[in-house]
Amino acid sequence: MILQDTFGRRFHYLRLSVTDLCNFRCNYCLPDGLDCDQPRDYLTLPEIETLVAAFASMGTKKVRITGGEPTLRKDLSDIIRICKNTAGIEQVALTTNAYNLKSKVLEYREAGLDAVNISADSLDPMMFAAITGRDLLDKVMQGVDAALQAGIGAVKLNTVLLRQYNQKQFSHFLDYLRNHPVTWRFIELMQTGDNAQFYDDNHVAGEAVRLQLVAEGWERIIRDQLAGPALEYRHPDYQGRIGLIMPYSKDFCQSCNRLRTSSQGKIHLCLFSDQGFDIRPYLQSGDVAATCEVISDLVQGKLAGHSLAEGFTGATRHLAMLGG
Repeated sequence: MILQDTFGRRFHYLRLSVTDLCNFRCNYCLPDGLDCDQPRDYLTLPEIETLVAAFASMGTKKVRITGGEPTLRKDLSDIIRICKNTAGIEQVALTTNAYNLKSKVLEYREAGLDAVNISADSLDPMMFAAITGRDLLDKVMQGVDAALQAGIGAVKLNTVLLRQYNQKQFSHFLDYLRNHPVTWRFIELMQTGDNAQFYDDNHVAGEAVRLQLVAEGWERIIRDQLAGPALEYRHPDYQGRIGLIMPYSKDFCQSCNRLRTSSQGKIHLCLFSDQGFDIRPYLQSGDVAATCEVISDLVQGKLAGHSLAEGFTGATRHLAMLGG
């Protein structure tokens, strides 16, 4: 059974949220912190094992572990190991704010971690604190260095471009990339259920950034089957690369190759779907075949694209719900 929707898109990539808790208060995501009156009944290790086995049996080759902040789970190494040891899974990646990365990256690498994406919204300590609510830029960048030293094959940094905050610091990121072999990805701010005014004040069109890069001699790189949605660019004068994630661009959804599972066991066919579908009873029973069947049936209802440009944000109140 191959996981394919009615538009012929095949899904080789699972984004697996393991918690919605986060210890940062990023102004574009959780400026007031997390609502703590919600249940925290996260997927267990056996449930994750069933889920990943089901996706792998239908052609999924990459699992990205997200949050919230996934390193807040004490059993994260076990989750990585389960994913890596599942037949058919070729790559296990992690998205993190790097708060715990320096002390944990060797443990994660030993468990099977292949790639890491690190949130870093500024290289200026004061601006970083203004955006994230935490004065921890040095600790985050130490995590980046530790990941490189640990031999993680792909180290990427993520920045949400914000007009009133870090847009004017774009040259700082370029300076860093001259001498560091990482990919720095710039993400268009997305409107969610609770950030409409912030979005209006801070959205930066990714297309303007793309045109600037092309004018400065950056060349497009063809992405492989397991790559995410970023358009990647390289330049002969830089060790690092640049990625652009532009969800408001034309035909952004045509090449979609990923599905999402929430930390409570709901399948989200799109980051901006109007609902998640609860498959946890199948995971609790450990029935891989039944899990495959229900996921395959759900995927047939995946739409051709999102409606962000029309202001429809679906069930996504904030990005910590599903890890972006």
